[in-house]
Amino acid sequence: MHKGYDLRNLAPYACSEATSKGRLHPEADPVHRTQYQRDRDRIIHSAAFRRLEYKTQVFVNHEGDLFRTRLTHSLEVSQIARSIARELHLHEDLAETIAIAHDLGHAPFGHAGQDALNRCMKEYGGFEHNMQSLRVVDELEEKYAEFPGLNLSFESREGILKHCSPKDARKLGTLGQRFLDKNQPSLEAQSCDLADEIAYNNHDIDDGVRYGLITIEQLLETRLFREQHEVVMQKYPKISSNCLIHEVIRRMISRMVVDLIDTSRYQIEKENFSHPDEPRQLEKYTVSFSDDMKQQTLELKRFLMKNLYRHYRVQRMTTKAEKVLSALFEAFINDLQILPPDALAHCNQLKDKIGDNGIARGVSDYIAGMTDRYAIVEYERIFNPRQLSFANLIP
Repeated sequence: MHKGYDLRNLAPYACSEATSKGRLHPEADPVHRTQYQRDRDRIIHSAAFRRLEYKTQVFVNHEGDLFRTRLTHSLEVSQIARSIARELHLHEDLAETIAIAHDLGHAPFGHAGQDALNRCMKEYGGFEHNMQSLRVVDELEEKYAEFPGLNLSFESREGILKHCSPKDARKLGTLGQRFLDKNQPSLEAQSCDLADEIAYNNHDIDDGVRYGLITIEQLLETRLFREQHEVVMQKYPKISSNCLIHEVIRRMISRMVVDLIDTSRYQIEKENFSHPDEPRQLEKYTVSFSDDMKQQTLELKRFLMKNLYRHYRVQRMTTKAEKVLSALFEAFINDLQILPPDALAHCNQLKDKIGDNGIARGVSDYIAGMTDRYAIVEYERIFNPRQLSFANLIP
C-alpha cells in the first residue's frame, strides 16, 4: 500500500487496497502512488485512450472541431465522478480510473458504429462496447512483457463493465458473477455511471444548440432546463446567447450533482455500511438521484431522443456511419489480405485460439479501434477508384 496516501477521509464502505481483489497477474506494489493511481496512469498512457480524441459522441468528428469527443467526455465524467466520490468519502482515484476508461471500447461514429458492428458480428458473438472496453484493457493493449493488456485491478475492471449479458458473464468468472447474482458494482462504479449520465445529457444539449439542431425555446419544454434558465435570466437579463447556454448548463449540472450527493449520502447513512461489499448485495444502486430528479432527467432524456438524436441531420450522419463500418467489415472478412499486417496477424492469432470466429473478432477489434477519421480514410482507400495510386494506398 502506498504509505503517502491519506486514508483518513476514506469511508469503511469505500474500495481500498486493503480490500481489493487484486490483479489477474500479481505485481509488486507501486511506489509513491496507490494501486488505483497505477491503473489510471496505465489507461492515460494507452493507445486506446489517445484515440478517444478522434471518436465522437453524437457528431462525426470531421463535422467540426468544437464538438465533444469521447476524450473530452471522459475527462468531464472524471471531474464529476471525483466530486461525487470526494463528498461521499469514496476512493477518488478509483472513481477517476473508471471514468476515463469507461468509453475505451466504443467504435467510431458513436452508437451508430456500435450498432453497425453488432449487426456485423451477430453470427460471431456480437459486439458490445462495455465488453470491448474490457477486451482493450485485458488483452488488446500491448505494452508489457509479463502480461497481456494493462493488468488493471479487479475494482477498475468491474467498474468498466457496466453491462453484461448472462452468456458473456459466465465466461468472465469472478468478474461476471455479479451479473448472474444480480448484484451491484462498487459505490465508486455507481458514482461513475451517474456521472456519465449527468455529463452526456448536459453536454449533448450544449453541442446540439451550438450545431443548430435544438433551440433554447425548445429546451424550455423541460423543467430542469426551464428552471435554471429563469434563474439566469433574472440575474443577467442582458446576457449573450453564448454565455446564456453555458450559465444554464453549469447550473443544471450543479443541481443534478448536489441532488445525487444528498440523496446518496442519506441512503448510505440509512444502510450504515461497514464494508465495500455490502452495497453490492442490494437490489438497486445506492448512489442515485431523488425521485423528483429522476423524473426531471427522464424528461430531459426523452426530449433529447426526440429532438436531437433523431434529428434528420444526425440520422443522415448515422446512416453514413453505418454504411462505412458495414462495408469495411464485409470487405475485410471477404479478403483478409487487404488488412494491415498487424491486424492480419491479430486475426490469425485469434483464429488459432478460438477457431473461425476469431477472424471476425479480429476484424471487429481492428474496426472498433479506428477513429472516425481513420475509418473514413480506410473506406476511401478501399472503395474510392480515385485512390488507386500506390502512394494513396499506403497507410
